[in-house]
Amino acid sequence: MHGDLKASTARQPYPVVAGMEPEDAKDELRRAIRHHRTERSQRLRDEAAAALAEVLATIPAVRDAAVVVAYAARPTEPGTGPLLEMLAGRGARVLLPVLGAGLARDWADYTGPSDLLERAPGRPPEPGGPNLGADVIAEADVVIAPALAVDTRGTRLGQGGGWYDRVLKQVRAGVPSVAVVFPEELYDATQRPLPVLQHDVAVDAVATQDGWLPLPAV
Repeated sequence: MHGDLKASTARQPYPVVAGMEPEDAKDELRRAIRHHRTERSQRLRDEAAAALAEVLATIPAVRDAAVVVAYAARPTEPGTGPLLEMLAGRGARVLLPVLGAGLARDWADYTGPSDLLERAPGRPPEPGGPNLGADVIAEADVVIAPALAVDTRGTRLGQGGGWYDRVLKQVRAGVPSVAVVFPEELYDATQRPLPVLQHDVAVDAVATQDGWLPLPAV
């Protein structure tokens, strides 16, 4: 399925101008993409979430993983509910983030949708625990990461806290990462490259409801 996914400039926010500092460019992109996401109806979000789970199930690294690091999506993000249920249904262990103070990282097992709650204002839904400690990330076979945008070089635009950049540095060598975005949030790096800073960690693939693509793809 991955061969049919291509970057497109259609309906694609790109408020980046020549000479802009990378951090300023990131902030402008985040504002534009977040606003763009709010315009998607709940029906379209639900349809995208179901299709996304089907796409991710075709990625060999996800299909074959015994332990999957994933996340519970916020309302405007590409939905992950069907994905989490699909993974749990085939017997995979699914680790979800639990955010501690500041940028502290912790994890807990996914045990079903009824256990996912917004534990603090503004945070994504989290499982109830018990917390497993930051080191459990070493058991992961694949990381499915949220993103606001990804380009064809593998540059990932996150929410700005650097949380997943740290996560991607902690997994075992060779463990692949897959960023999840809406179709218009995949950028052609030769035409509309995403800004990148030294601490940013590239991802190995990108998935949308329309398909997936190994990265880099330039």
